[in-house]
Amino acid sequence: MSGLGQPERLRRLVLSTRNPHKLAELSEILLDCELLPLPPQVELPPEDGLSFSANALIKARAARAATGLAAIADDSGIVARALGTRPGIHSARFAGPAASDAANLAKLIAALRDHDDRSVAYVCALAYIDENGVASVFEARCEGDLIDRPRGDGGFGYDPAFVPRATGPEDRRTMAELSAPEKHAISHRGTAARKLSNHLAATRSEPITRTLGR
Repeated sequence: MSGLGQPERLRRLVLSTRNPHKLAELSEILLDCELLPLPPQVELPPEDGLSFSANALIKARAARAATGLAAIADDSGIVARALGTRPGIHSARFAGPAASDAANLAKLIAALRDHDDRSVAYVCALAYIDENGVASVFEARCEGDLIDRPRGDGGFGYDPAFVPRATGPEDRRTMAELSAPEKHAISHRGTAARKLSNHLAATRSEPITRTLGR
């Protein structure tokens, strides 16, 4: 609460992504923030960093420079232990530059078909550039196993074949079979977003009230 019993205004952050799934998920998790979509005229630079953190910072800095507002950007993907760091930062284009989620997932399932080790992990780096241009990065992982037959209609990306370990050994549901609250409670993106939320609460100042394009 702020003032004479008035609720605090939500902190406004530009989310530097063209992925509507990420905007929806982070909006559901960061309930203490108002996430603004990236204006359509803003061009994102190439994601040519060598890590999730580097790519997240590239996107967040671009949004901050273009809008003048505090910005966040997520860079995330999946790593298979049997494949080293792959697909890693190339998860969104594992099957090609314009590959669909289904094509990427099919390629990963095929790549692991002859491996006994089915261990995979989702990795997320969430970059935050504040109103003064100061950068912070919050990272998180979610361990799991990849199955051969996708199941479930929720989530996106590799979710239909990703069985998280955090739900317990008896629960063999995939990420795509979990409810949104169940997924957010254990996911890499959910954990990274809660780290950001804690940081914002610890460093809270008067929210910026300017709007996009001004």
